[in-house]
Amino acid sequence: MATSSVKPRIKLDKKEAKQGDIVEVKALVSHVMETGQRKSADGNVIPRKILNKFTCTVNGKEVFSADFEPAVSANPYIQFKFKATESGPVVLTWIDDDGSKIVGEDSIKVI
Repeated sequence: MATSSVKPRIKLDKKEAKQGDIVEVKALVSHVMETGQRKSADGNVIPRKILNKFTCTVNGKEVFSADFEPAVSANPYIQFKFKATESGPVVLTWIDDDGSKIVGEDSIKVI
């Protein structure tokens, strides 16, 4: 699986949180989408290429995940909340139909 060079925009409403605080995450990623319903100039169907899976981990533990369906936006925006339990990297990963990944990272400090 290849990792894309696309850099998603990620915003955490808190960089420091107390144990048990709720942290809101907002993220937007740019992605070239193909629905799989168009044909190329030579008449062949262009394969579908959409983001179909999203996960967020904090310090290696999954705190949120989502499966996207074909109606997902080309450049999906996602917003969710998680309970802060430990400090560490907040890693957001989008997985494409072809298995490639878009990965973005921020960090949080739990005090």
